[in-house]
This record gives sequence, C-alpha cells and structure tokens, in this order.
Amino acid sequence: MNHSPEISRRAALAYTTASLAAGCFGRPTPLAAADNLPAKPPARLPRVAAINTIYRFRSHAYHIAGRFIHGYSREGFHHQPPFKLVRMFNDQYPSDDLSREVCRRHDVQLCTSVAEALGGKQLDVDAVLLIAEHGDYPLNEFRQILYPRYKLFEQIVEVFRTSGRSVPVFSDKHLSYDHRLAARMVATSRELKFGLMAGSSIPVTWRRPEFEPPLGTPFREGLVTFGSDHPTPEVYLFHALEGLQCMLERRVGGETGVRSVTGLTGDAVWKAGDDGRWSWDLFRAALATSPSLNIGSVRENVERPVALLIEYRDGTRGTVINLSGHTTDLCFAGNVAGRQQPLATCFYLPAPPGAKYFNALVSNIERFFTSGRPPYPIERTLLTSTVLDLGMHSLHDNHPQQAPALEIRYTPPADSGFFRGSYTDAL
Repeated sequence: MNHSPEISRRAALAYTTASLAAGCFGRPTPLAAADNLPAKPPARLPRVAAINTIYRFRSHAYHIAGRFIHGYSREGFHHQPPFKLVRMFNDQYPSDDLSREVCRRHDVQLCTSVAEALGGKQLDVDAVLLIAEHGDYPLNEFRQILYPRYKLFEQIVEVFRTSGRSVPVFSDKHLSYDHRLAARMVATSRELKFGLMAGSSIPVTWRRPEFEPPLGTPFREGLVTFGSDHPTPEVYLFHALEGLQCMLERRVGGETGVRSVTGLTGDAVWKAGDDGRWSWDLFRAALATSPSLNIGSVRENVERPVALLIEYRDGTRGTVINLSGHTTDLCFAGNVAGRQQPLATCFYLPAPPGAKYFNALVSNIERFFTSGRPPYPIERTLLTSTVLDLGMHSLHDNHPQQAPALEIRYTPPADSGFFRGSYTDAL
C-alpha cells in the first residue's frame, strides 16, 4: 500500500509492535525508504469523474468522492489524494442532497448526464468513480435493491467506445444484483482493456488482531459473524462475503470457485450448526474478537438469524451469519489444517460520521488509479457478487443454488492492502 510522506513516532511504534505480534501469520507491509521522501507534485493532477446515485450525508458517494475532494487521514496525517475531482453526476437528488453546495464550494462541475461528466466524445478524465449505493430504488421479488450499477456502467462504457479510449473504473460494492450483468461488466472491461476494480472496505480496513494469512494457508473452513438490522439482508451480506472471501482465497491452490450456496433463516440456522453444517467452535472464536458482543444467549438475543452456507469446489466450507441483536461487528474465524486453535480477527470499522474504514478503501482506489491495475483481482468481487445473488435466490426459494457462473478461479494478491497500525491521528 502507499504511505504518506511523513511517518509519526506513534505510527512507527505501532508498526513495530504489530510486526512482533503478527508472528508467522502475516506482518504489516514494510515501509519503503522512498516513502519518507517528499513527493514531487505532478505538473497536472489526473482528473476524476464521480458517477453517483446520490450524494448526501454519510452516503457512499459522500465518503468516497468526498475524500477525493477533502482528503483524509493516513498513518496519522492528513493526506490529499494527488487527483482532481472535476465533475460529478447524480442519478437522484433527495431533499438532503449535498452535491450542489459541495460542487459549488470546491469547483466541481455538476453534470446532467454521465457522458457530460466524462467529457463527452473527448473523454477528458483519467479515471471514473462509479458509486451506485443509496437512493430511492425498488426491490425485486428476491429482496434485492435494483441499483442501476450496470446501467450507469454501460453509459460510462459508451463514452469509452465513442472516444476510442478508456480509463480505470472503480465500482463501489458488488458489481450488480444480477450475477449475469456483473459478468458482462467484467467481460466488457476485458474487451476494452481497461482496469476494473470493485468491492467494499471490509477486505482493506484494519484487523484486530492484525494478521494476514500467507498464501497457501491450508484453510478447511471459514465463518463470518456480523450484525445488521437493515431491512434488506443483501446490503450487509455482501460485506460479510467480502470478509470471508479475502481470507479463504488465500488457501492452498488459491480460489477454485464455488459449488453451491444455501440460504437459511430462523431456527434452521441453529439446526445447521447443531448438525455440523457449520462450526460452533468457529462461531465462538469469531465472536471472541467482537468488541460489541452482547450479554446473554445468542439464541435468545437474535430473533431471526440469516445465514449463507457456501460449499467451495475444493471442499472448503464457508458460512456468513447475521446476528442482529447479539453483535454489530464483522468478525472472521477459520480452521487451518495442523493448527489446533482457529485463526480469528475482527474487521475493525470506526464509527460514522467519519467512518474511517473508507480511508483504507480510497487509499487502495488511489493505487488503482495510479497504476491502472486493481490491487486485487476483479474476479473476487465477481465471485462475491454471484454468491450474493444466488444466495438471495436461495433464501427466497428455500433451496440450495448451483450454477456454472460460480466456477470462478483466480490467484489472490500477495498483500491484500489492508490498513495496519493506528487508526487515530497523530498529536
């Protein structure tokens, strides 16, 4: 990951301490000597366009595009991205819209179309943020929010085709509620040869305790617990799948794809654990890392648990369970062959309004926009998008889902790019 030019004594101490504590299961990325040198500003800042569904307080566009405008904290110091957000398009303008005032204050052109935001036939921007999360959109019968990610993506691509060139595109969260549309997005990026990055903050936020399983870790099973009372289950199921995948993809052989996805609710979730379809030992190990863990019995605290059970093609098992009422943290535990105790960590998510986990995501987006190469394969997000889609169908149909689209293989990155060290600013 990139680092800010200045490293505080506190950050250096945190780095050293974390390095000693991490042991054989991963260490923070070493600080490069060149990172301590002042960066020479470029003659012209690369230009970025933001294509959003909405821009209001605490929306994803507010947190992601907003960091390109205002900057954010990195390793304890303010960091201003070496990019210029020049234009913005919003699909909707709710009563609490902030985009008009933000754009006026910060010299950002507010546009009436995607094409205008990209410069029309000239395509005069160097990168695109596609942030289609939040807003007033309908649900389908599978309780999926019909965000227009694919529609907006196609409008971006139309400008690419017309202009005869393309630039890197970051798409926030899952690629589409429909895995077939998600696959088309990836195929289009390959056809036009532009970098496509997608996903959430979960794989790159801080971890407590801090570790990175080395590539080739012999995982046998992984489980993620989380807690969300959002009325639409897919919203946070995606985050849980991202947490599960960024760990299990590091197993022996890399990612080999998924064989089946099964959705369960209510007492069927507990029965599946009692029957050995997921591990109570992993469940307890994951929750042991949760700062928000509630008192009392999980079966009493959680009125309606929701779970997705994932069978990978190589026999590895994965589970994500929503425990609304028992925890609000997103935590992982995994069984490793030859290791008696599970590996477990909490994906640390500093609370709003700052929501500093977006610092980690935007830092990785910067890496992508600079190099044109995503810091992790787009296939990861294609797989989590596909598992989520079929998982929602399984919850609706009360039947396991299988499909050739789940057979997605890829090699994970050597370093997942998650933030290490302190999450507070230097004094």
